[in-house]
Amino acid sequence: MITLGIDTCEARGSVAVRKQGALVVMQEHETAEDYSSWLLPAVENCLRDATARLEDVGVLAVATGPGSFTGVRVGLTAVKAWAELYGKPVAGVSRLEVMARASGAEGGFVAASFDAQRGQIFGGLYLVRPGTGFELVEQEMVIGAEDFVKWVGERAGGETVRWVTLDAPLLEAAPSWKGRAGCRESLLVCGQGLAASVAELGEERARRGQLSDALYLDANYVRRSDAEILWKDRGRHGS
Repeated sequence: MITLGIDTCEARGSVAVRKQGALVVMQEHETAEDYSSWLLPAVENCLRDATARLEDVGVLAVATGPGSFTGVRVGLTAVKAWAELYGKPVAGVSRLEVMARASGAEGGFVAASFDAQRGQIFGGLYLVRPGTGFELVEQEMVIGAEDFVKWVGERAGGETVRWVTLDAPLLEAAPSWKGRAGCRESLLVCGQGLAASVAELGEERARRGQLSDALYLDANYVRRSDAEILWKDRGRHGS
């Protein structure tokens, strides 16, 4: 089976192709080029290097968020179009879950996060149960790093937490982090090319029949858009 993985959740995005359960090629977004112009050529390049075409792809796997509105929307729009055009199944996955899985399948709590800008991070806490997989403890969130560290500590109680992030300095700068680090909790810094893991999780979902209806595939932005905030603020003040 051939799987195309796409992650456009923020600037550190990527595209990957897997064949028969192994990564064949991946291209990272390493320029300031908008995804609207970068994504299609990147997909074409990866498929060409993998000696495959979109018609050959068995599963389209895409990170549905959290992330930037523009980035997530570009990725989802492309996948929806290909799914409709070629009749391909789609697996929408959480970028934070993809990151959390980098910590391994050992049971316990895993906290995943990355920079959301504006002094905040996107974060999610997962409970790993051997044999059943990763279970989201509560809804993914956008939150200050200090508040996230405290929140995770409250939810985990006295249990050890494995931390996975793209932006270690944001967690390490949080005052409460010293207490977590003092407990010798691990902090794993993810590589930026997450599309390979998006594709791998997409394959797993496909094997379990946990596919998404492309028509109803929705983004998980977590944070409201600037336009929505402005509109609601204007309504609140009657202007």
